[in-house]
Amino acid sequence: MSDIGDWFRSIPFITRYWFAASIAVPLIGKLGLVDFRNLLLFPEMVFSRFHIWRPVTATLYFPITPNTGFLYLVNLYFLYHYSTRLETGSFDGRPADYIFMLLFNWICIVITGLLINMQLLMIPLIMSVLYVWAQFNKDTVVSFWFGTQFKAHYLPWVILAFNFIIGGSFVNELTGNLVGHLYFFLMFKYPMDLGGRAFLSTPEFLYRFFPNRRGGVSGFGVPPTRRQAPQDNAGGLGGRHNWGQGFRLGGE
Repeated sequence: MSDIGDWFRSIPFITRYWFAASIAVPLIGKLGLVDFRNLLLFPEMVFSRFHIWRPVTATLYFPITPNTGFLYLVNLYFLYHYSTRLETGSFDGRPADYIFMLLFNWICIVITGLLINMQLLMIPLIMSVLYVWAQFNKDTVVSFWFGTQFKAHYLPWVILAFNFIIGGSFVNELTGNLVGHLYFFLMFKYPMDLGGRAFLSTPEFLYRFFPNRRGGVSGFGVPPTRRQAPQDNAGGLGGRHNWGQGFRLGGE
């Protein structure tokens, strides 16, 4: 148990709390401590009965059944893997900027969920983080099924296409990819690469609560597309990230 505790404490703190909440809330629903229907996002319940907790619980809850349990574990892996690498990589020492990215993506996903009656929001938020990671690590080679390899830039879309081919839902993945693209475009691509107006910036109050842990100014000084892509040596593969087997995402 001490080894598990040491591993859990080694997770960067933002990812750690997100990861822990994504375990606790599904277990609460699985054990029947709370009716799982009270954890889902229903627009009429939010607007007419002011169930304001639903956008949060719908982001953390995932049904754990014999048919969805493996899918749930896969999503936990994605959450842990890509959020950890963003928090300790591109956002290293900038917790306020990372929290702002999560908040922006979450708000966009909640709005989308309310508009199209999407009841579970875990996968879209995780996919939005995966998309941002892929943009920061465009040239990192990742592996997919049957030994296929390609640059990380294509990974979010490969996952979406794979789910579509096998007949699964791709709405969750598409929502996450589009939201991740929106954040990356407004925060980096448009103002830094295209010379446009900066529409997004981390609020100052977040810096007061979560100050940068390294010297320098708040925020990002160099557009990520102009930096050499960091080498993500996951699994000790010498610069290549072993994504592992393909999994079906988005099924509910």
